[in-house]
Amino acid sequence: MLNTTFSAGGIVSAPHHLAADAGRDVLRDGGNAVEAMIAMAGVIAVVYPHMNGIGGDGFWLVKPAGAAPLGIDACGAAGQQATEPFYRDSGHDAIPARGPLAANTVAGTVSGWEAASELAVRLDGRLARQRLMEPAIGFAESGFPVTAGQVRNTRRRSGELGPLPGFSNAFLVDGAPPSEGRPFRQPRLAGTLRRLAADGFDSFYRGPLARDIAADLERAGSPLSADDLARHRALAVQPLSLRVSTGTLWNMPPPTQGLASLMILGLFDRLDVNEPESFAHIHGLVECVKQAFMVRDRHVQDPEEMDVVPADFLTDDELGRRASAIGMRRASPWPAPVVGGDTVWMGAIDGQGNAVSFIQSLFWEFGSGMVLDETGILWQNRGASFALGEAVVNRLRPGRRPFHTLNPAMAECNDGSVLAYGTMGGEGQPQTQALFYTRHVQFGQGLQQAITAPRFVLGRTWGDTGTSLKLEARFAHELADRLRGAGHDIEMIDEFSDLAGHAGAVMRRSDGVFEGAADPRADGRAAGL
Repeated sequence: MLNTTFSAGGIVSAPHHLAADAGRDVLRDGGNAVEAMIAMAGVIAVVYPHMNGIGGDGFWLVKPAGAAPLGIDACGAAGQQATEPFYRDSGHDAIPARGPLAANTVAGTVSGWEAASELAVRLDGRLARQRLMEPAIGFAESGFPVTAGQVRNTRRRSGELGPLPGFSNAFLVDGAPPSEGRPFRQPRLAGTLRRLAADGFDSFYRGPLARDIAADLERAGSPLSADDLARHRALAVQPLSLRVSTGTLWNMPPPTQGLASLMILGLFDRLDVNEPESFAHIHGLVECVKQAFMVRDRHVQDPEEMDVVPADFLTDDELGRRASAIGMRRASPWPAPVVGGDTVWMGAIDGQGNAVSFIQSLFWEFGSGMVLDETGILWQNRGASFALGEAVVNRLRPGRRPFHTLNPAMAECNDGSVLAYGTMGGEGQPQTQALFYTRHVQFGQGLQQAITAPRFVLGRTWGDTGTSLKLEARFAHELADRLRGAGHDIEMIDEFSDLAGHAGAVMRRSDGVFEGAADPRADGRAAGL
């Protein structure tokens, strides 16, 4: 079992050990936390291809030492040809979940790397882009040992994804999933990463590489074009913030579900629960999730389309009103509409105290399943979440950004400690964040203990479509029985289940010591100097 990692000079955490090693090495070479995260983002896009890639989106929370966090929104919009008539004329009354027609939004994550590079320089970053991309290029070119997670997900999805453009050639070996531990190479992706290192991250959207990507997309049948790529820019955004009794919390604004993550913790803070792992703790959090998700599902989408102000849901009056509606003995009715997705979260804090909470995603495992012919890029299917027809929230429109489950989190505790944390897991992300934060900050559990402890997931999450309240089997049977008796639709899942997400956390304590934790449900670790 993993233990909390302690360090005196900086800390990183990632769901794959090679990404953590890359970030640690950047810190060792004098890079800052943002530079470390760029290197980690490149590596994780190569060695965890079922979970994320450069054909997806990304979000950054960066807290310069002694300052408030900054946000980078690297979410791509729907292409100009991605219209409702386009899908109707193609014989679809809903956007396909897989294949070229699901690849209808620009991949924004590399634009986030570009914006982060500029921020790194402002934080006295000195390392060249080529140095930061070197580990990712090496693993794509020379290979890396296949993880059990990649094998498991390839087996699960190869029948569905095998016929799609480029998938079998990229991810199957002699027509079958690779075996665990086998060296796995992605030479076409290595070539694309080399071009990004040499020409700059902006070349993904403008210039010869962008033209090659657009040509790949057109050949595959995607509605995206070179003009859509050229139109894209990452956005600098103001994170949402919330003051609770234990500290100050930050998360990303719409189109992410960061608002829901903050609401859950704000509501729970008002329930006056003081016993960890009790019925009041777990039931109370579940009921807070329901309240927050009702707001999320009704309002959160592209902020240009919203008619409400997200911060209005974080006021004392609003949180107090919603908290008073929570019954601490009985479960309120559920389900409501749900969403899902696949992601990686990573964190880094350098010796100067600069902190990064980062998340990168393809939406579902292997995204659209479509791998571009020349450039080797696996494209996301985030735009499959758009609705066709008369939907009020997240309706497809060219140039519109889709709703995102991604939401990296950060906190500054009352004692001055800075904490970056997050998880993959679609619908489960805000729930796992709330469990971790309450366990560690409110109830004093150790960093790794709070990550490892059993989790619940209400509703759909990674690889699952059910709407029950799922409990990892390590929860006490007496607690499960009491939750069931209170009206919760309980489903027991594995003791360490992928459905509960892959979480991580890094912290700089007020005494200057760094701590890091990684999830035993994944293949990663925390690494420090």
